[in-house]
Amino acid sequence: MTNSDYLWWRDGVIYQIYPRSFMDSNGDGIGDLPGITSKLDYIAGLGVDAIWLSPINVSPMYDFGYDIADYEDIDPIFGTRADFDHLIAEARRRGLKIMMDLVINHSSHLHAWFKESRSSRHNPKADWYIWKDKPADRKYPNNWASAFGGPAWEWAETRRQFYYHMFLKEQPDLNWRSPDLRRAVFSSIKFWLDRGVDGFRLDVVNGYFKDAQLRNNPPRFTLNPLTIEMQRQKRIYDCDQPELLDVYHEFRAMLDSYSERGSVGEVMGDDSKLVASYV
Repeated sequence: MTNSDYLWWRDGVIYQIYPRSFMDSNGDGIGDLPGITSKLDYIAGLGVDAIWLSPINVSPMYDFGYDIADYEDIDPIFGTRADFDHLIAEARRRGLKIMMDLVINHSSHLHAWFKESRSSRHNPKADWYIWKDKPADRKYPNNWASAFGGPAWEWAETRRQFYYHMFLKEQPDLNWRSPDLRRAVFSSIKFWLDRGVDGFRLDVVNGYFKDAQLRNNPPRFTLNPLTIEMQRQKRIYDCDQPELLDVYHEFRAMLDSYSERGSVGEVMGDDSKLVASYV
């Protein structure tokens, strides 16, 4: 492979860092961004091309940072945006790329977006999350299950509606069918690209859209009595919807408007042909 053919995100080695446990710079027992910066010579010496940081955005940490409460700021336990800018600059000086974990299937229930959305059925962000009335003939809007066990619907008294959460109830799913929500997410992505982030690891990349009719998932046969509800369903309606490809094209176009930006997506599922189709 010639140098002209080389793409760091395709051909390079990416080193994952879980910031909380990597290097503590101030003695508070929690790893942080200055700690990572202090170890860049060591990381570069390993011969890697890029660093993927597990989530560092503001978060109440119900799910170790995968519940983001502010897409455009750094959680104080890890440092500041200035610390992050310094990390990017020092990494670039050593020929290293920096990738962020991008969690845009869901947010924290403490995100300002969700607080507003939950406040009433009539507000500017009322449709930024997936809401459904209580059905007359059953307990929940449908049979979708949470990845962590139990039903994937939580009642919000303020709206007198259920909201959907693929993971914890503290992680309400974003409604990608809302044009305003979509624009807000892409604005936050651009915010980090403009700061020099080289790429993203996309969390639950095949889950952004759910069936518009919220139809029940059909049952899936299993002999394992310990499987959770989600694993006892054929997940054809709560993920892998055709609208995903349009978002991927828009995301890729945004990356391509910058120089040498890359991404990798986490696809939940065990259908190899379906997974391959996202590439």
